Amino acid sequence: MISRRVTRRPEDWKTVRAGTKYRWLLPFRTFEWFCEWAAFGLSRWSFLEALEYISSLSVLVAVIFYFSESGDRVKQRHYQAWQVINTAQGKGGSGGRIEALQELNADKVPLVGVDVSSAFLQGIRLDRAKMLRADLNAADLRGSSLKSADFTYANLRWANFRGSDLEGTILSNADMANADLAGSNLAGAKLDGTNLSSADLRHADLRAIDWKRIAAINQANIAGVKNTPDGFREWALKNGAIESSNGDE
Repeated sequence: MISRRVTRRPEDWKTVRAGTKYRWLLPFRTFEWFCEWAAFGLSRWSFLEALEYISSLSVLVAVIFYFSESGDRVKQRHYQAWQVINTAQGKGGSGGRIEALQELNADKVPLVGVDVSSAFLQGIRLDRAKMLRADLNAADLRGSSLKSADFTYANLRWANFRGSDLEGTILSNADMANADLAGSNLAGAKLDGTNLSSADLRHADLRAIDWKRIAAINQANIAGVKNTPDGFREWALKNGAIESSNGDE
């Protein structure tokens, strides 16, 4: 709130000088007297009040423009994230892709068809990500959180999901041949049409998985799997899975 206050007219110099008891205070009192007159003169100048109103108005305009351009800023942020992902395509290492993917997913941007093959994405958090037909061939996702993510038709061959949380993940028709799922949590995962050939499932949690329409499980290692649904172990061994503890850590 703007309030204009007109200051009281200062005393004349003779009165001020006479009221100054000590001579050494006179220079300071002189300076103060000039300041009082300056304040008195400016308080009567309407132009300064107008400037104060203009200053407040400029702040309001800046706030309005800030919110009106918020959509453009979000689009720019998404564009930069995609640029990071696409520039590093086919390369090892992270290259900023962990942050870029997490940011896009947090804004609910679909990651359909994203190519992060061979990328180092250890510890990434992509819960509920839409990654249909994504290419994560040979990507390192150890210790990641991928709960309820959708990897339908995704290329997950040789991907390392060791110790990751894939609870409720949709892996329908995904190619997970030679994927490392040792010690991972696959509880409630949908595996209809999934290729698990030669996958490492040792000590994985298979509680309530949708397994009856798995496309292939030959040479998959199911040693030490936990919470297996009734009939899964027998079916898996019958269809070529193995139980080998070699290389257990």
